[in-house]
Amino acid sequence: MNEHTPSYWARCPATSARLACVLLLLALSPLQAADIGSEKALPGHLADGQEYEWPLRRVLTHGERLFSASWTVQDGAGRPLSKGTGAPLADPSAPLIFPRNFNRVSAPDSNACAGCHNKPRAGGGGDIVTNVFVLGQRFDFATFDLADPVANRGALDERGQATTLQSIANERSTLGMFGSGYVEMLAREMTADLQAIRDAITPGGSAALTTKGVDFGSLSRRPDGRWDTRQVKGLPGASLVPDDSADPPSLVIRPFHQAGRVVSLREFTNNAFNHHHGMQTSERFGDGTDPDGDGFADELTRGDVTAVTLFQATLPVPGRVIPRDPRIARAVRRGQAAFETIGCTDCHRPTLSLTTASRSFSEPNPYNPPGNLQAGEAPELLVDLADPRLPPPRLRPNRDGTVDVPAYTDLKLHDMCDSDDDPNREPLDMQAGPGSAAFFAGNCHFLTRKLWGVASEPPYFHHGKFTTLREAVLAHRGEGTPSREAFEALPPGDRDEVIEFLKSLQILPPGTRSRVVDERGRPWR
Repeated sequence: MNEHTPSYWARCPATSARLACVLLLLALSPLQAADIGSEKALPGHLADGQEYEWPLRRVLTHGERLFSASWTVQDGAGRPLSKGTGAPLADPSAPLIFPRNFNRVSAPDSNACAGCHNKPRAGGGGDIVTNVFVLGQRFDFATFDLADPVANRGALDERGQATTLQSIANERSTLGMFGSGYVEMLAREMTADLQAIRDAITPGGSAALTTKGVDFGSLSRRPDGRWDTRQVKGLPGASLVPDDSADPPSLVIRPFHQAGRVVSLREFTNNAFNHHHGMQTSERFGDGTDPDGDGFADELTRGDVTAVTLFQATLPVPGRVIPRDPRIARAVRRGQAAFETIGCTDCHRPTLSLTTASRSFSEPNPYNPPGNLQAGEAPELLVDLADPRLPPPRLRPNRDGTVDVPAYTDLKLHDMCDSDDDPNREPLDMQAGPGSAAFFAGNCHFLTRKLWGVASEPPYFHHGKFTTLREAVLAHRGEGTPSREAFEALPPGDRDEVIEFLKSLQILPPGTRSRVVDERGRPWR
């Protein structure tokens, strides 16, 4: 913690002083009572810099309100003259205003973050009805009208072919955000490890890329110093460089989105507000600007984005629910052992460990891409994720200060298809340039799903079309084939026990302090 880092919990230590502090902050706050007749989702926003003045609890409350707010046109919701990418419409003469202001495929598709992230409560996953079309944002409006004279408004794709629901966008299931602060810090540590290995490679040398026991292949340099990334495995294209590049690959692990495209909760927040709600953040689009032409500038402040980011980062971690029925409890234990025996833990690693230095979540992420708050542009904010005053349950540090994160992932991309016509193949590849041959070749590489909380967040797989955990297990192909075949080879009763183990991985009711409880919420001893 440096001299600029706020000490949230100790700002007003004495009771009387704390009350005076809160009253002062309330007096200074822009969050005043709404005007009579106003239909805004929120009466006001955090002014830039105010996130450093408010107590953490109040910042998190504001973040939760932003996450749950159902945005209206009075807030600036909608983007009549811009795409989900933030680029201007191809045809500004056909703005996205009523009746073209809402389109689940290519235009704003939700009024609130919690409209999709709601299972079992705000911050979680979503039903299949909340599936999003992540690449429809490249079109103005998905008309599917072959007579449309403006092709990139949704009549034709980049190849000049008629668009279909399959060729216009990748349908993605909504993932939960519980425990995501720990996940982002893991990704940062692993990125730093990979970059340190990269920086030690001299011309003509190579090295294995291994961090926290996860193998990302190997990286080489040619004698002339150029890089060879052909043997790197499990990283997205955005973290690599073309073969024979003089520039080093970033090797940044991107722990969010199904295909590992997003670096941080902050980037996720900036993207989602624009794409899904038509709410532009000033840090992404510039202060005092109105890029979407709706008459509203600075729809969300930097302070707002920080508040939403911290709200997501400090959500409780998932836990375990193991019924007291001895038959079920025994099945859970046996299923957990079988889950490891058949090789599922090769990718769904039970734990990854954080060092003491990364136990606190910090803003901004040093690996944020442009368009998101960069290190040095604002004072650092630190929040101890293990602080017991945050919503429980929390992860307890080990005696040496490290923290074991039981997320059941390796934060690595894996090929999950057997063939070009595999039904789980996405029609488009986000890792490739839009319109390229690789883009239309489709995608089978997905980030290993974090299984903590999985039983509370059906449906399953990247497309959300499997209603049971058993279906999801049996759908594993490609790199997941050996484990699927091992599962299929188990006796029926043993397969049932594996499913029973997966059913125990749940998001616990609000206020639950123990991470392992029975069906009544009582701690297991």
